[in-house]
Amino acid sequence: MLCSFNGTLLSAVLPPFLLTQFVLGALGNGLALWIFCFHLKPWKSSTVLLFNLAMTDFLLILVLPFRASYFLSQLQWNFGSSFCNICLFMLAMNRRGSTLFLMAIALDRYMHVVHPHHPVNFVSPSKAMCGASVLWLLAVSMSAQVFTLNHTNSTYCQSLSLPDTELPGRLTWHKLAFAFSFYIPLLVILYCTVSITLHLRRRRFAQEAKTKHALRLLIVVVVVFVICFLPSNITQIVMWYRITKADLTTVFNFTISLTYLNSVLDPVVYYFSNPAFKDIFRRALHLPQASDTAESPERKTRHSGSHSNTSKGNSKRCSQSAGSKQKVK
Repeated sequence: MLCSFNGTLLSAVLPPFLLTQFVLGALGNGLALWIFCFHLKPWKSSTVLLFNLAMTDFLLILVLPFRASYFLSQLQWNFGSSFCNICLFMLAMNRRGSTLFLMAIALDRYMHVVHPHHPVNFVSPSKAMCGASVLWLLAVSMSAQVFTLNHTNSTYCQSLSLPDTELPGRLTWHKLAFAFSFYIPLLVILYCTVSITLHLRRRRFAQEAKTKHALRLLIVVVVVFVICFLPSNITQIVMWYRITKADLTTVFNFTISLTYLNSVLDPVVYYFSNPAFKDIFRRALHLPQASDTAESPERKTRHSGSHSNTSKGNSKRCSQSAGSKQKVK
């Protein structure tokens, strides 16, 4: 049963939650952008998608301190109506950009595993950047209606839980954009995950490290997507269609704050996306490398080579011994 949190509890819980997201997100995505820009070269098309996802996350977390102040003041906005719309636009655009780029990353993994010889797998980074620009344009166009909001109360700064007094056309577009930016990417990501799983079982590729890595990455994307975006979407639908008479505004404020957690968890996606990124990330944090905990391929080769030489030497000595015994006889 859904319950309504009172404003005092909301102002006590959300500000530290948002500020924690701000600190962790700034560190994680700042480190990711540093790796992408200065250490991960040359870029591939998949690198372009990951870089743009990191950009959306970094831009979103810049607004979180202002949202924390808003909830700390018990839903009193103290920075003016214009800046309110800018913050709401940044939150909406980057939230939608995150879902679109997560969808694109899932599609990229799907094409590489299920259709490895398709021409789209060999596009240049410049063409991939053009595709990323289209996704940015889509995210901006779905969020630009925020600038048309007229806040009758200058201290109120909300956009997602629109009141019934809003114009029908504006509310319809708002619902369509909000639903499209979640359910379409979710369906695409689930389709890619299921398709790769079935493909691996059918082709018996389950033991190949590369394909297992792709499946593990998609599972991480699905978990991040569901944890961060599903609660707010369910709550918003319940509010839109009045499934319950309970006041869920404060519940929605809490669940929408979970969507910002995506910016904290996305560095986990980067970590699993690229072995080179993982090595640089571990080196930057002074963590032991994978080669320190597991035997490297070169070491295995040397070991197998020495073992082979030893076996050959033993075989040669055995044959010599057998020959000498023949002579004695």
